[in-house]
Amino acid sequence: QLQFVESGGGLVQPGGSLRLSCAASGFTLDDYAVGWYRQTPGKEHEGVSCISSSDGSTYYTDSVKGRFTIFRDNAKNMVYLQMNSLEPEDAGTYYCAALETCYNYADGNGNWGQGTRVTVSA
Repeated sequence: QLQFVESGGGLVQPGGSLRLSCAASGFTLDDYAVGWYRQTPGKEHEGVSCISSSDGSTYYTDSVKGRFTIFRDNAKNMVYLQMNSLEPEDAGTYYCAALETCYNYADGNGNWGQGTRVTVSA
């Protein structure tokens, strides 16, 4: 099982920004696609974004397009999710997961870490 540690969540005002980090442990993250997922009360993990391992293509759910950016720093073995113009509907616990490809990334892989919580409130 591939291990990740998510960080960077917190409390932010509407319109504010956060940068979430996904750190890989014991493997090369660049060998995999990486997806970001959000869990809210009463809902399963929902796909937010994905970055491919082959050509760096990125994918976003419609509700975050133009506001969120996924990117990676291979030298640091990290993947990030930059979240701008945050709104209350963006709140939840965010998780990252390694994937073979970004095809059907919204399904996840069933292997979830601790996640990092994002709260958006005035």
